Amino acid sequence: MLTAVALGFVLGLRHAFDPDHVIAVSAIAARHGSPWTASWVGVSWGVGHSTTVLLSGALLIALRVAVPDGVARSMELGVAVLLIVLGGVNLLAATEPAPDGDAPPDGTPLRASLTRSGLVGLVHGLAGSGAVALLATAAMPTPAAALVYLVVFGLGTIAGMVAFSLVLGAPFAALGEAGRWQRPLTAGTGLLSLGFGAWLILRLGLTGGLLT
Repeated sequence: MLTAVALGFVLGLRHAFDPDHVIAVSAIAARHGSPWTASWVGVSWGVGHSTTVLLSGALLIALRVAVPDGVARSMELGVAVLLIVLGGVNLLAATEPAPDGDAPPDGTPLRASLTRSGLVGLVHGLAGSGAVALLATAAMPTPAAALVYLVVFGLGTIAGMVAFSLVLGAPFAALGEAGRWQRPLTAGTGLLSLGFGAWLILRLGLTGGLLT
């Protein structure tokens, strides 16, 4: 059991670095030029993600049911739409005129970014909770142990995203000090989020059979 719980923490760390997670947090953190701020964005995302994984996973474990494939794919589609929205918001922010007509955009207030990051984490958690719950049920001997696994998995996810956010925040801060790089950073992460979201929709809708 101890080995399985430790594995849950490691898998949580790894889970934080899934491409859709990394792109979403990058798009939000790019609006700020501080590693400290970026780390709080990571914390907010991780808490939101872990909350839905724990609550929905606990419900699935208690009811001994699995999420139907169609529902799981629909949740993933919601993540794709969310990435497109994040990308669009960043692109709009990058094109907004600055107050003096020359300075870069001043970014989103921290509270708004934390709220946005937490909501994105909630959606990401819903999309992945079924698989995590199945893994916990298979790895642990009792439902109580499976819940412990989910908690440890969530802590690992938070730790992984905070670590990523700190590493991400350092170059953002360095480039942001130059001023002229803030708009390209915001636009670049927006385009990446928009493109990845569109690719997810294409994969889920056509290859995954969600629309066909």
